[in-house]
Amino acid sequence: MAGVIRRLDETVVNRIAAGEVIQRPANAIKEMLENCLDAKSTNIQVTVKEGGMKLIQIQDNGTGIRKEDMEIVCERFTTSKLESFEDLTAISTYGFRGEALASISHVAHVTITTKTADAKCAYRANYSDGKLKGPPKPCAGNQGTQILAEDLFYNVSTRRKALKSPSEEYSRIVEVVSRYAIHNSGKSFSVKKQGETVADVRTLPNASILDNIRAIFGNAVSRELIEVGCEDPKFAFKLKGYISNANYSVKKCILILFINHRLVESSALKKAIETVYAAYLPKNTHPFLYLSLEIAPHNIDVNVHPTKHEVHFLHEDCIIESVQKHIESKLLGSNSSRTYFTQTLLPGLSVSAGSEVKSSSGAESGERVYAHQMVRTDFRAQKLDAFLQPKEKLAPGPESAGPSSGDAGARTPQPAAVDMDEMEDADLLEAVAEQEAGVPQDGEGPGVDTRDLPRKRPRTGLEEEEEEQTAAATVKRRVIKLASVKDLRAEITENTHKGLKDMLQNHSFVGCVNPQWTLIQHHTKLYLLNTTKLSQELFYQILIYDFGNFGVLRLSTPAPIYDLAMLALDSEASGWTEEDGPKEGLAQYIVDFLKKKAEMLEDYFSVEIDQEGNLTGLPLLLDKYIPAMEGLPMFILRLATEVNWDNEKQCFREFSKECSQFYSIRKQYIPEAEPGEEQKDAELTSWRWKVEHIIFKAFRSLFSPPKRFSEDGSVLQIANLPDLYKVFERC
Repeated sequence: MAGVIRRLDETVVNRIAAGEVIQRPANAIKEMLENCLDAKSTNIQVTVKEGGMKLIQIQDNGTGIRKEDMEIVCERFTTSKLESFEDLTAISTYGFRGEALASISHVAHVTITTKTADAKCAYRANYSDGKLKGPPKPCAGNQGTQILAEDLFYNVSTRRKALKSPSEEYSRIVEVVSRYAIHNSGKSFSVKKQGETVADVRTLPNASILDNIRAIFGNAVSRELIEVGCEDPKFAFKLKGYISNANYSVKKCILILFINHRLVESSALKKAIETVYAAYLPKNTHPFLYLSLEIAPHNIDVNVHPTKHEVHFLHEDCIIESVQKHIESKLLGSNSSRTYFTQTLLPGLSVSAGSEVKSSSGAESGERVYAHQMVRTDFRAQKLDAFLQPKEKLAPGPESAGPSSGDAGARTPQPAAVDMDEMEDADLLEAVAEQEAGVPQDGEGPGVDTRDLPRKRPRTGLEEEEEEQTAAATVKRRVIKLASVKDLRAEITENTHKGLKDMLQNHSFVGCVNPQWTLIQHHTKLYLLNTTKLSQELFYQILIYDFGNFGVLRLSTPAPIYDLAMLALDSEASGWTEEDGPKEGLAQYIVDFLKKKAEMLEDYFSVEIDQEGNLTGLPLLLDKYIPAMEGLPMFILRLATEVNWDNEKQCFREFSKECSQFYSIRKQYIPEAEPGEEQKDAELTSWRWKVEHIIFKAFRSLFSPPKRFSEDGSVLQIANLPDLYKVFERC
């Protein structure tokens, strides 16, 4: 017998429809959030109890609801955003069906409190099954709307039982609010449990999208994001957003997708993007993506799903392919290098602090040496290549920086021979007299102290030598008794970091990453050192401790100071502008100025300048070490412009700093092979030999590292053996 077709009761129809729109508390929150945003709200506060099943309260500061509209506001298909079906083709608001509040009122007890800008007071009304229970009552209230939904699904017991635990429902609510908060930068969102004082999600009204991502997902995500953006007039779409680079991955893909400002899902777009990331991320890991896609309203159909979490649009395959290609182009560069965040050594802590390190030769003591404590290197061991110094190729002068540099005809000079000038102690009085003409004293005056001894330099195997030598092995050292020099030496001693000094004295050289960074091992720890900063400080200390006791690096051809100054002024690094005057006049001034200081420069620093204004010699700071002559023009320019020649102590300090910068290992003056090419040229490999066998050898005996190196990122600990063993144990 055929069944009888009956017209369903209106209440049953409304509850079925409500079950389609409001599937769980998070859906109700989403619908009400969109209403708040349509009302131009800038501050939205969400409060829930028991995961939204007991209470949902959402308050905004939007335009509010007119008193005349409160009677029908909870009826189905009542809306202020749509008049005819054709309006759907150009819809720009979130809501358009007028079903959200109606659906909620059919499965919960709803109370609405609202006030418009021109109303004298707020009005409150209660609703049940889409109908107004009584006339709206006037009450106190701020501009905007507060919607209270209590006992969600009280009349649909099966739906209520099917919901997950309150904590899981609350996490879904937080997820929805978080995603709308990220997309709607410039608006304040907050969500919290009833009775709690601190919100679980809170964004500020003046925060950017990146700030909101940082506040919700943490700094680990935000610092690895790449901004994306593209548009295609042909398919009438525009994309903007942020995607994670190759340094970041999570176990589950996080895709926050807004199409025409609607939070939606697109499995096709998600699959296409994950295909791109598969080439960059480890297996079974996924990216983080926030994408906002704007498509011409007439090309999109928003009315395809009851909860509006899906949309259909024209040219879907072409748009997804275009987005995929753009994201792939952004990721191409991120795979060339990976970023590893490290922590600088904490100030005041010893470098070698921590668990006791055992030597690999455990035969000396009866204690057992565990694998994770064993040091497998000996810092005293030498390499064969230490005795095989590579031949250096004479580097040509720097390329011309302007039209005038070519006319100068000056090439960067190369040292030809080393002349070890002997300094007699009797020359001290004469040097003091010469100093009065070259550098006026600052009131301290040359001190005379019979207890002032030259700095002792620890040298292995050379204890039998009676004569004290400089860093460059210049014999017959004269004693310097200038008070200013003694003060500068005392500053170095006072600022020495004992832990770093012990580390550098007993380190094992690992290798050069590039001219700026070098790896060393100390005990069971691996360190990354800034070679540029450390070598500059090393040469500064040599200049202070070996003051007046340098050998001379003779230039094969005297270098005209005028030409060097012109080369420096032609480079952008000089900062020369037309307001400074003609370059020729400045260059001649530098020549005349340095010629006046020539006698003092030669006596104290072994910088030789002849009567014609040519540079003929430079100080020999370390044996077998020649600085990169490409930096000589800028060194000459800075001597005349950056050194305070009117104060003795400042003069010595600033000259030593400029000179040490010129002598230091600097990346811009060292040629490097292209990626993938082998460094066969001696010119490309000689700097590595210098760093390992001259600079780092000097660190063992001549260097007192300052305390600031433990704080400014010059010395970074990047690994230690015990922690590596812990990682391997978990694998």
